[in-house]
Amino acid sequence: MIRMPRFTSTVQHRMLINYRVDPVVARSLVPAGMRPQLVDGSAVAGICHIQQNQLRPAWLKLPVGLRAESSAHRIAVEWDDATGTHSGVYVAERHSSSPLVRLAGGRLVPGVQKRARFRSSVGGDLIHLELDSPATKVSADVELTDEFRSELWRDDLHAASEFFRCGSVGWSPSHEGTLEALQIDTVGWKVVPAIALSVESSYFDALPAGSAVVDCVLVLRDVPFDWSIPERVEPVETAAAR
Repeated sequence: MIRMPRFTSTVQHRMLINYRVDPVVARSLVPAGMRPQLVDGSAVAGICHIQQNQLRPAWLKLPVGLRAESSAHRIAVEWDDATGTHSGVYVAERHSSSPLVRLAGGRLVPGVQKRARFRSSVGGDLIHLELDSPATKVSADVELTDEFRSELWRDDLHAASEFFRCGSVGWSPSHEGTLEALQIDTVGWKVVPAIALSVESSYFDALPAGSAVVDCVLVLRDVPFDWSIPERVEPVETAAAR
């Protein structure tokens, strides 16, 4: 089992592009031992895009570290163990621009990272994202706004924010095909709403027509993040792939 130190970083922006997904379709995307977490009868999935700097071991107090850009295609899930029911996300794909992050992923830290080229920009209230990898393509334009619109959470920004804040444990496949857990925490959690001007994802667009629909976008900006292996969550007894 991977034993990694706690890492810290400053996330310049974290963008959550969220989809409403048919529960039956979502069930086919997650491993046995997990089930999609439903909101108002729909599964929740999405793209998490992060730009961060000063990524370093937490014991290193100097304001230095690695700059990295990454994304994850993920599905909100629940699972049971001896301590009860837990919620988090199953990360089907992770991509990173950093060779060091890709080298460490699945070896020194949980989660296999695939190679991708990113072209992203943040200008005022506009955020542009392009992800280009051999198997996955993403193109998105979003705009920050003062008004939150969501069918999943019936326009309740606080409810949507708490859903993602509490789902801080992410499971993803290891090189051996088992599941590894990574937890993200921050003391500066604060989301702002955005609207999707356009979103294309080869991962979600490949699902049956109409089964995955963009619901809302949430953005965090300039917040400190801690990355660690969760201590009180038992391993999910399942294979990572179906």
